[in-house]
Amino acid sequence: MPMVRMKELLEAGAHFGHRRSAWNPKMKPYIYQERNRMHILDLSVTVKKIAGACEFIRNLAAAEGKILFVGTKRQAKKCIEEEAKRCDAPYINSRWLGGFLTNFSTI
Repeated sequence: MPMVRMKELLEAGAHFGHRRSAWNPKMKPYIYQERNRMHILDLSVTVKKIAGACEFIRNLAAAEGKILFVGTKRQAKKCIEEEAKRCDAPYINSRWLGGFLTNFSTI
């Protein structure tokens, strides 16, 4: 049984992409169709990608790897903090500092 069902994604509005004028051509394999100059994402692909991401995280956690939770949007802040604390993992839920990952020693 998939962790996330297409119906749940549809109800959450996860199928809405960007306007055609703002799209990135690399997203083409994930676009189902276009309606009113708005891209509609292929949720069957989304479900598969989420399953792949979950498998990656499971393997990383099993190998005792570190997972950094990041979510700086107002709607995500509380959830990011709660879930990261539940997993005893580091998190960032406020402003992202440029160079945080690539230039950590100078920050």
